[in-house]
Amino acid sequence: MTVIIFALLAIMAVFYFIYVSLIKKKNKVKEASSGIDVQLKKRYDTIPNLLSMASKYMSFEENLLKEITQLRTQAMETSFLKNPKESVKLENKLSSKLKEFNVSVENYPDLKSSQPMVQAMSSLSDVEENIAAARRFYNAAVNDLNNAVEIFPSSLIANMLNIKQAVFFETPENEKQSIQAGDYFK
Repeated sequence: MTVIIFALLAIMAVFYFIYVSLIKKKNKVKEASSGIDVQLKKRYDTIPNLLSMASKYMSFEENLLKEITQLRTQAMETSFLKNPKESVKLENKLSSKLKEFNVSVENYPDLKSSQPMVQAMSSLSDVEENIAAARRFYNAAVNDLNNAVEIFPSSLIANMLNIKQAVFFETPENEKQSIQAGDYFK
């Protein structure tokens, strides 16, 4: 009888520790998601100032500036926590357009040497680095959660609790290629 009680207590303890581990991993993904949201908010706040300064110099790239503004608005309206797939898609498009913008700025020596523009570009660069770090943290948290959701015995408990795998923040194939400045000015 004591052995049965001990076995039941051991099973309950294992179940509890797996449960706690899964909840911690799920919450770590939420924490990482909000870290990305914070960095994206910084990006969204930086972009209008940058575009305002640049638009005075770059009438030629007007369509690029409009696209960045539209993508920023769409991305701001999409919550990473609520819709990670759509958010990842929009953020990747916005990152791509910001890279095009950086390449475009190279053609405007007056703009490149403008102190406010230099500061804005530096701020944007810092924000982009912070976003990359937040994405790495998020992907590490997703990896931990996904492993726990897939590996036995925690997979059984995750299934009972309806804890699902999370989506990785991935870079699309076209983003992985190096940028050739000459491609934008033909």
